[in-house]
Amino acid sequence: MAAEILKTESLAIRCEEDIVLVRQKTRKLAADIGMSIVDQTKMVTAASELARNALIYGGGGEAIFEILENSTGQGLRIRFVDHGPGIPDIEQAMTDGFTTGNGLGLGLSGSKRLVNDFSITSVVGEGTTVEITRWK
Repeated sequence: MAAEILKTESLAIRCEEDIVLVRQKTRKLAADIGMSIVDQTKMVTAASELARNALIYGGGGEAIFEILENSTGQGLRIRFVDHGPGIPDIEQAMTDGFTTGNGLGLGLSGSKRLVNDFSITSVVGEGTTVEITRWK
């Protein structure tokens, strides 16, 4: 089902404070399209995890926000893009508990459970793109 993009905004992810800005922008846009508080919180949680991953593992990047509309309603899509080292084994990275850092290893897999649509592409040496969408 094709979706029309109604609005696009982006934020750079360069430092810890930018993760806060990503959370705030996510909550505002989700509220603007009428998402419930529970759905807003799910989207904010996923966005926060993915922004943190882009900063820590990707060396920073960008969050691109899109308000979408299709025949069933509106949604919020966020694309997190970094140009870091990439993920050599996406399947392993999506496994609960797997981490290359000091976290719990729930960032990617946990984020996937919080949204309606989730995709990840990564090329070693070029970077990673994670896209999440939640529909109202």
